[in-house]
Amino acid sequence: MELRMDGRKAVITGGSLGLGRAMAERFAGAGAEVAIVARRAEVLEEAKAAIEAVTGGGIVCVAGDVSTAEGCQAVFDDAVAAMGQVDIVVNNAGSSQRGPFAEVSDEVWQADIDLKLFAAIRLCRLAIPEMRARKWGRVINILNTGAKAPPAEGAPTAVTRAAGMALTKVMAKEAVADNVLVNALLVGRIESDQWVRRHAAEDKGRTLDDYYAEMGATLPMGRLGTSEEFANAACFLASEQGSYISGVALNVDGGMSPVV
Repeated sequence: MELRMDGRKAVITGGSLGLGRAMAERFAGAGAEVAIVARRAEVLEEAKAAIEAVTGGGIVCVAGDVSTAEGCQAVFDDAVAAMGQVDIVVNNAGSSQRGPFAEVSDEVWQADIDLKLFAAIRLCRLAIPEMRARKWGRVINILNTGAKAPPAEGAPTAVTRAAGMALTKVMAKEAVADNVLVNALLVGRIESDQWVRRHAAEDKGRTLDDYYAEMGATLPMGRLGTSEEFANAACFLASEQGSYISGVALNVDGGMSPVV
């Protein structure tokens, strides 16, 4: 089955690295025009050049901070100015922030809520009305498996991701009659820049491949997933082939989550 997104216009937050970059490359390769959003303009330009070298084009850089209302508005306006409209929103911004509950400060809680929850709320509030008017749209909220099975010391991320799952269901039920489909993808353990940084910080003499192999051995599938595998799932949901799926929170985790 060939997944095509010809003529579609997508916005991917956190699009310069990791899963966001992989999704941008997959979408562009399927024919979409993609606005990748991140704070650092120079990293965005590097991602654009790398993706266009593989796909032949279709990437717009939008530098901005989606953790604020003003930043979300500016990002949306810039994306519309560059592409004409927004058909697909992928809310991917955010990294793993966690620790013992009693040690998580108000400032850390608020920053996590602003970046992972309010960014999705604000961008969707801007994009969905226009999608509904055109009778076509896709929203994909990138969460993690802690949204369904919160671990100890998983706050604040597990809490904001669980809220993102509820937000997904609310928006899906309101917009589906207008062919605007809202779903979530829940990340398990996927090879990404996050793990590269952790490997470098731990520096226990293991190669990155050994580090990945050790983590993968603890998973039911026996290995970590790849960013390309994750991007394939996102491309399916954003394409016409995913046209009867809405309000779903899909685990992309090699069987890791104890909750379906």
